[in-house]
Amino acid sequence: MTIEAVVFDIGNVLIEWHPERFYDSAIGEERRRAMFAAIDLHGMNDNVDRGANFSQEVAAMAERHPEWREEILLWEKNWLDMASPVIPHSVRLLRALRAKGVPVFALSNFGIQTFDYAKSVYDFLSEFDRPYISGHMGVIKPDAEIYEMLEDDCGVAPEALLFADDRIDNITAAMARGWQTHLFDGPQGWAARLVKEGLLTPSEAL
Repeated sequence: MTIEAVVFDIGNVLIEWHPERFYDSAIGEERRRAMFAAIDLHGMNDNVDRGANFSQEVAAMAERHPEWREEILLWEKNWLDMASPVIPHSVRLLRALRAKGVPVFALSNFGIQTFDYAKSVYDFLSEFDRPYISGHMGVIKPDAEIYEMLEDDCGVAPEALLFADDRIDNITAAMARGWQTHLFDGPQGWAARLVKEGLLTPSEAL
């Protein structure tokens, strides 16, 4: 079926997202490993992505774990260092698709406050035809509900959606609903897929 809309994940598709890399540079790999083993920081972030207040969630985690308090607070203070750098080729692909008149959506696990912050820094995050942000939706990938909510809102048939995400569990959930998918492992492969589908020419996908 002809693709009618392209759906981008954001983290590790348009912007790199590597909390562990930041903490390795901030406190050293050994201490970072001990911290991540002792505290479910990714679970904390999932709560934010489901709509919990970012500052309150980080502060509550720091309160529960005073032995790691200063390190936990870095999650908020240095959040942008974890959500960077931009993946420039992916941004060019997003803009090339929109220039061709192809509807481009975002489907991303992202908090309400953190997405607002990211938009103030990364202008392309305001360029989606439809942004589907988990914090506003109250559910995160790979829960089937978030895919269903996108389908119901945009009105595009599942098989006419092409979705790029870096996580296989998110891709598998989309495939189960009939979406066309691309497991993102770099912008070159994503560019090649968009060319293969006839959405961009080779020169437009550079």
